[in-house]
Amino acid sequence: MNPVQIGSVSIGAGQPLVFIAGPCVIESAEHAVDTAIVLRDVASRCGVSLIFKASYDKANRTSRASYRGPGLDAGLKILAEVRDKSGLPVLTDIHEPAHAVPAAAVVDVLQIPAFLSRQTDLLIAAARTGKAINVKKGQFLAPSDMRHVIDKVTAEGNEAILITERGASFGYHDLVVDIRSVPILHQLGYPVVFDATHSLQLPGGGDGVTAGLAQYIEPMASAGVAAGADAVFMEVHEEPSRAKSDASTALRLAEFEALMLKLKQIDAAANRAPGK
Repeated sequence: MNPVQIGSVSIGAGQPLVFIAGPCVIESAEHAVDTAIVLRDVASRCGVSLIFKASYDKANRTSRASYRGPGLDAGLKILAEVRDKSGLPVLTDIHEPAHAVPAAAVVDVLQIPAFLSRQTDLLIAAARTGKAINVKKGQFLAPSDMRHVIDKVTAEGNEAILITERGASFGYHDLVVDIRSVPILHQLGYPVVFDATHSLQLPGGGDGVTAGLAQYIEPMASAGVAAGADAVFMEVHEEPSRAKSDASTALRLAEFEALMLKLKQIDAAANRAPGK
């Protein structure tokens, strides 16, 4: 496995644990920039690499009435400002092939949402930009099935691929994580990201919203890192109850530093290099 290089950040192949973090959706330019700067400073104190994440459009909301974000044009302007003012690499998700090129002109990583992980045209459009691609494993897919997703990206000459584990559907309104998924995904030859917040969703379990179990973020993230994840994905917010998306699974921003330090220790203890 070769590491995926995203700016100055290297992910995989025995490199130190990387964090991908930010609010679920862009709430305002000020909020996005302020959150990114806090995350940057925390990561600097902890001696870890961090990629900022926020969505300009949440196209797969449970209810039509749910907040989706500022949209493509306004959202990309905000993400460009975040990147400029924080100095962090930036990740955002795309839902349509036509969004790949404009998003790639601004951000460092294009993310393919789990529900869209088999959408061939979307994967091809993202791959052709040459940007790093983070594909979230569909809740309906076995880990080994991701080899077909990888093939769609590499067929376009793009080897900068991250694969994210974010749980599997378990009956109605629930997800479970088979922690074996982390080493199984590693066998496909690309870095593995563990999504510690979306893995705790209860899809559609609220009244027109996705519910969740944020109280288990710490043990879930710890298990993912112990199993060998190369990066941890977490949505964070200064006051989760006020978050405009995924409020029930966001980590409180004030708790991020302590958890980051704990996960860094687990990563060091896991003796990551062999077999990765």
